[in-house]
Amino acid sequence: MNANARRRTVLTAGAAGAAALVTGCGSSGDESGGGDASGTPTGTASDAASPGASPGGGEELAATGDIPVGGGTIFKERKVVVTQPEEGEFKAFSGVCTHALCLVSTVSDGTINCPCHGSKFSITDAAVEAGPATRPLPAEQITVSGGAIRLG
Repeated sequence: MNANARRRTVLTAGAAGAAALVTGCGSSGDESGGGDASGTPTGTASDAASPGASPGGGEELAATGDIPVGGGTIFKERKVVVTQPEEGEFKAFSGVCTHALCLVSTVSDGTINCPCHGSKFSITDAAVEAGPATRPLPAEQITVSGGAIRLG
């Protein structure tokens, strides 16, 4: 299977598949930035665990107070971006750019930014605001409860 076919397979498999298959594609650095995409699972500061989720959700990523309003935080080890477009509204997206599978590096001025070729994604819905990417960042599932943001 060539690289382009592999990329298409990863992207159609969803954010979880992408994170598992592109482990070596990220860059190193500090956690920063954030992003969001339409149809992305969201949470509010008052949300309880999702129905069917284990009590308290999955792995804790951050406290709600750690995610800046109007911005976000990139969790490079997990390849996830958590944003807070408006106070108390939290969203999560894959941190892997849909263009060349690079790890996004910053969140600023309302966008999640990829360092490889300059793609920018909206923190509100992860829609592409500047290419070359043509697809939004895939949504990730989070649970917000008791001041904690949990993955899954």
